[in-house]
Amino acid sequence: MPAELLRVNAQTPEADVLRYAAHFLARGCVIGIPTDTLYGLAADPFNLAAVDVIYRVKGRPETRALPILVNSLEQAMLLARETPRNFVQLAEKFWPGALTLVVEAATRLPLKVTANTGRIAVRWPGSEVVRRLIAEFDGPITGTSANISGFPACSNAEQVMKQLGDRLPLVLDGGETGAALPSTIVELHGDTWKIIREGAIPVTEIERALK
Repeated sequence: MPAELLRVNAQTPEADVLRYAAHFLARGCVIGIPTDTLYGLAADPFNLAAVDVIYRVKGRPETRALPILVNSLEQAMLLARETPRNFVQLAEKFWPGALTLVVEAATRLPLKVTANTGRIAVRWPGSEVVRRLIAEFDGPITGTSANISGFPACSNAEQVMKQLGDRLPLVLDGGETGAALPSTIVELHGDTWKIIREGAIPVTEIERALK
């Protein structure tokens, strides 16, 4: 059975569509959603069965942690064991936006989501669909890219359907995301930091923000 493809307005998402999508998350399903960068796979990060499904759907090695999407700085801080000073600096400068921060995970987060590293990649995207879906679901969601591991990332629902249509129950179609690059990933250890992946936010901007 191919995924149900459901249109959603990316700027002003319809409440009934988000409510419908949140029901899938509550049941432990994995769904495709548009974000401000590329399309992602949303699931409940606290549901280990759902986390298993993501790895299976993507064919992703379980040695790679799953990014978590939030809709507030407070929500992000609840997922982190500690938030170094530069975490708050970068979050206040670039969130909501295309920056993923990697920090020590709070103990309440399942170890499996962190790929047994005890570290979490967290982001607050500048996407109304994501923001309101998290509010509707009443909790953070996973945000790994909606593609088969090793295949190109998807910037529209058509591409998601082509790669993953027979592996998902629902894909929200918010049109073309208009983004060519994924988020920039910065790993933080105390006062030190390093770039894991340069994406939509250039390294020079990160350096400037931390000066």
